[in-house]
Amino acid sequence: MLPMALLEDLLRAALREDLGTGDTTVQALVPAGRWGRAEIITRDAVRVAGGSVAFRVFHLLSSEVRAVSILPEGTDADSGQVLLDLEGPMDALLMGERVALNFLQHMCGVATLTRRFVEAVAGTGVKILDTRKTLPGLRVLEKYAVRVGGGVNHRTSLSEGVLIKENHILVCGGIRNAMRLARERLPQLLCVEVEARTTDEVDEALEAGADVILLDNMDDRTIRSVVERVGGAVPLEVSGGVSLDRVRGLAMTGVDAISVGRLTHAAPGADLSMLVRHVWSADAETE
Repeated sequence: MLPMALLEDLLRAALREDLGTGDTTVQALVPAGRWGRAEIITRDAVRVAGGSVAFRVFHLLSSEVRAVSILPEGTDADSGQVLLDLEGPMDALLMGERVALNFLQHMCGVATLTRRFVEAVAGTGVKILDTRKTLPGLRVLEKYAVRVGGGVNHRTSLSEGVLIKENHILVCGGIRNAMRLARERLPQLLCVEVEARTTDEVDEALEAGADVILLDNMDDRTIRSVVERVGGAVPLEVSGGVSLDRVRGLAMTGVDAISVGRLTHAAPGADLSMLVRHVWSADAETE
């Protein structure tokens, strides 16, 4: 579930950014007391994520907006399906349209791309992980969308785990020293993952007692040799240069997880639109 209370500031900030001092078009064209019904429709086949976020955008503009229907999260919707059916004051529906669509398009895009990667490795037992390559301020939404798509969240923040990467290793003068400092200064039960770019670094990480090894930008042949070399002693994660065309082959090397930055930083937005279906005055019959 999404922590909607924690998202209030984000949604309000997005509305302030879009509205500025007010929607001059709506102020000029839409009289007070005008109500309407509108549908958000997908023109793509998508995995649905973010319907509650889109609805909340409209609800922040007017508590009188109600959702007639919301397609459940995780639904695989076909082109032409209605994701969200809304009813309420027409000014709120029009003012919230772009912001709501922006969130929903991006979240559906992330979930849909994640689903494609997950489907590509089906039957291998390999987990598809996200990364911290997220749009600033949107991480909680993007990582939620990854989960809806069937992926698994890696760290949400730097405080959630230890990942010793190339620059940490350089600062510490090598993997062994970095591992020694981590073991001395951190709780003993904390999992420590180490990035390795070569087979020599894999050996060094193993000898130093790494709990997980991240194989960074290695080719498939090298990865297979590392899997054989490690022999299941620790879990292996692959990262770097992962595409849909390549991911199945990576999964077949015998690794445990594949992290994919593009799930969040390069997912194409879903093609969605909002269409007004009916308009009426609050004190009159539907026009």
